[in-house]
Amino acid sequence: MARSNRQGMGTRLIHGGEPKERVFGAAVVPTFRGTVYEVATEMAWKDIPYPRLSNSPNHTVLHGKLASVSATEEALVTSSGMSAITTSLLALAGGGHILAQKTLYGGSHGALSAVLPRLGISSSRVDITKPETWKSALRSDTRVFYVETIANPLMEIGDLAAVVEFAKDHGLTPIVDNTFGSPINFRPSEWGFELEVHSATKYLNGHSDLVAGALMGTKEAVNRVRDLLNYLGGVLDPTLCAQLHRGMQTLEVRVQRQNDTALALASFLEAHPRVERVLYPGLESNASYARAQQYLDGAGGVLSVELHGEADTARRVVENLSIAINGPSLGGPETLVTRPATTSHASLSPKERLECGVSDRLIRISVGLEESQDIVEDWKNALGS
Repeated sequence: MARSNRQGMGTRLIHGGEPKERVFGAAVVPTFRGTVYEVATEMAWKDIPYPRLSNSPNHTVLHGKLASVSATEEALVTSSGMSAITTSLLALAGGGHILAQKTLYGGSHGALSAVLPRLGISSSRVDITKPETWKSALRSDTRVFYVETIANPLMEIGDLAAVVEFAKDHGLTPIVDNTFGSPINFRPSEWGFELEVHSATKYLNGHSDLVAGALMGTKEAVNRVRDLLNYLGGVLDPTLCAQLHRGMQTLEVRVQRQNDTALALASFLEAHPRVERVLYPGLESNASYARAQQYLDGAGGVLSVELHGEADTARRVVENLSIAINGPSLGGPETLVTRPATTSHASLSPKERLECGVSDRLIRISVGLEESQDIVEDWKNALGS
């Protein structure tokens, strides 16, 4: 049973969703690996205790914790972030139309442009910073407005309050991918979003050792997604539920440190002569700075940088880094770097990447938990100064 949302975030991360009576007195909820549970009475199909229906004891406790920290009515975990995204869009858009921001994670972009149309779901893209242009993209069958808290990988923040207002004015369901924000920096329910989705692989788990997805929101929205997930089967194994449960307990301290380190690195890179531009909403020079101040409690642990020169320049700098790992993920304890054109957005055509603003010279950096000065020094050495 979730504790009151009036408690502090750190307290909710530890105690939110925990059983009212500890299982055999254990401070840590045991991992229930069994797949068979006794059914004492007749019940609705979706309520039958069975892991594929996402209702094992480990699912239930984790759902309560996620709902507690996000201040939402319900939560649900899935087998991956893309499972959370695609199942949500399928459930809430039906055979209709989706309004989505122009710059998105490559997997989301691909699902919207190449996969969902095969299932009768179309989409249109809008500039998330220009609400006055959104209405022209509406259609009579538009059902969902899908955005990201901080756009991957350009770190752009849209007018999030306007997204919710626009969605409500036109009968749409506002959905936000809050992976980059995390519940520490942004809580969508407080701004009126009906659903938030996460790649729990990233900040929620925080240890680069599992793949999972999560979604939190209103009871109506989450239950519609749950009903579809029960049939599609993209559920999370109870053992991984327990592992994600454990990872979440340190979410606040991890994200706060990564916020601070990302700002320190962004400030260093912005002043470096070999750097053309730094994309990080925590910098006062960034176009999204005012919105970051308005919506976020921290600008996040991810930044992107474009260097002067060609693609080979970016490649060589990445190779020269000694602490950072060249890997296409984020949110873990180790600093990771990647060139989105070759990883997260590699499935897009060069034209599509250009339209999204993803150049071959762009490097995305996810800062880890190493000492901030060591990460800055690593970049200083890699840049050759």
